[in-house]
This record gives sequence, C-alpha cells and structure tokens, in this order.
Amino acid sequence: MATSQDFVNWICSERIDNHYLKYVLLAEHDSMLRFASGTTHQTIYFPEVKAFHVCLPQPREQRAIADILSSLDNKIEVNRRMNQTLEAIARALFKSWFVDFEPVRAKARGRDSGLQKDVSVFPASFIDSELGDIPEGWGATTLADFASLNPEAWSKDTWPEVISYVDLSNTKFGRIAAVTRYSKADAPSRAQRVLRTNDTIVGTVRPGNGSYVLVAQDGLTGSTGFAVLRPRLSEYAEFIYLAATAKENIDALSRLADGGAYPSVRPETVAATPVVRPSEPVLALFSRITTPLFAKLARNDRESLVLAILRDSLLPKLVSGELRVSDAERAVEAAA
Repeated sequence: MATSQDFVNWICSERIDNHYLKYVLLAEHDSMLRFASGTTHQTIYFPEVKAFHVCLPQPREQRAIADILSSLDNKIEVNRRMNQTLEAIARALFKSWFVDFEPVRAKARGRDSGLQKDVSVFPASFIDSELGDIPEGWGATTLADFASLNPEAWSKDTWPEVISYVDLSNTKFGRIAAVTRYSKADAPSRAQRVLRTNDTIVGTVRPGNGSYVLVAQDGLTGSTGFAVLRPRLSEYAEFIYLAATAKENIDALSRLADGGAYPSVRPETVAATPVVRPSEPVLALFSRITTPLFAKLARNDRESLVLAILRDSLLPKLVSGELRVSDAERAVEAAA
C-alpha cells in the first residue's frame, strides 16, 4: 500500500503494540494539533511528529489497554451493524407494502403473501389514481395528511434554561451523532424547533446530505434547518419516517433544492411528499411490526452513546497511566 506525502506512516517496533499506538494517537490528537501551522490547511510537519513524546508502558500492558478500548469499539460496531439491518428490514417492508403493493398482488393472484391471517386487511384489486395503480380502497395523498409540520417552536420568552441542541451536521442517515447542551444565553439562534418522541426530522438545507432521523426521546431542540413532521397518530410514526426518508424521496428533494452556497427546500415541500393512503388496519399492522424494530434500534443507539462516552473518558487516563487496567476493566464490566 502506498500513501501520499500528506500522511505520516508509523511502523511499530516490538516495543509498541500497533493497536495501542492507534489509541495513543487518538488520545493525543488535540495535543498534537498545537504543533499545526497554516491557516486554510493546517499541517503538522515530520520533525514535530517525530519529537512527540508519549507514555510507553510494557508491551503486555499496552495490549491490555488496547483490548479494553477495542472491546468498547467492537460493541459499538456490532450495534451499528445491527441497526443497519433493522432499518433495512423496515425499509424493505415499507417498499413491499406501500410502493410495490406485494401483499395485494399476491392476494389478487391467490398466492401466499406470507402474512397468514393478517392478509385480510389488504384488498385484492387495484384502482387508478394520480399515483398510478394503487390498492382498492386506498387513496393518493401527501405526508401532510399524516403529520403536522413544525408544530412547536421556542420563542425568546419560552426557551428553557438549558437546551439540548440537535444540528444538521450531527444528524446523519437516521442517527444523531451528538447532542450539544447550551445555556439559554449561549444557544444558537437556529435552536428553535421543539422535538418530541416519534417526530421525523428532515434537513431542508442540502437534503441530499441525509440529515434525518426518527426522534426517539423528548427534551431535544432542533435547528430551524429541519422540517419537523409530527404524526397525527402514534401509529403513523414509522410510516412517515420511512416515506419521508426513502432514498427516492431524498433524491427528489435534492433535485428541488435551490439557492447558491446552501441549496434548500421549504419545509412545506417535505410535507408535500406524495404517498398512498392505506387503510387504517394496514397502517396499524405496519406499526405493530415496525415499532419493535425502531425501539431496538433506539436502545442500541443509547447503549453505543454510553459506551462511546466511557471509551472517551478511559482513553486519556489509560494512556497517561492515571488509571490502572484493572480499574478500567471493572468500569467496562459495570457498563456492560
């Protein structure tokens, strides 16, 4: 493997474990940045890197430290992959039921739809609509039929003393990577959207960036750069999220975005996303199937956040020698 001259390649001797070195560099990242120079593109030159000193315990302890931190990273990665699978299952079911209408087609042909007794909630024929052929008894509508748009906002008089702020940059493809806490006096002016459990938020600025999520907790405040879709009934939550954030719809919003440096769409454009209007029994059945998937997804996200916080707190203490390996192992066991 070859790298450009913009990289520093580290070759580990037998005195240093390569996994331990990775965590040393992560722990000392901010310290190393003090030696960076330049304005547009900050650079750390090789002499500064070469002269950088770190604590180097015995190889056995290095491996023990790396194993502790790796165990946390591995669990976070397992959760990430599991969440990808859970959301893929939900999206596949949404497409099957509400885009391809597979249960209706199977019922119309007298075939097994895989739904067993629940097949009765689906019709067995199609009608023409502005969306093309849709199941009989269903309608053609928009997400505004299922959700209210931007239903709550803080004002200067109602802002809480502490705001847990969610921005577009920290919200990517169904995950909130970070929540920033601000005092009332320091909160950004864009921190106005009140968010509640089951809200779908979709970034309206550069929508192709994938700044969307199904909110899984109360107490958050979103940027005005989000369109907030609050379900009129709780059973609509997953349907709204999956319809609003389907790849085809995100692509459509990206094509509609206009503006110079920050192409965007109006929140009303997100609410105007065309969808079918299934029968209430079908929507209720879809909710019963998908709600546990998203509940597990949310639990995994919360666990990963706790593990990441623990890893980030243990990392500098282990690398500096402030914390013993045995104490760190007990902390990890308690968290698990």
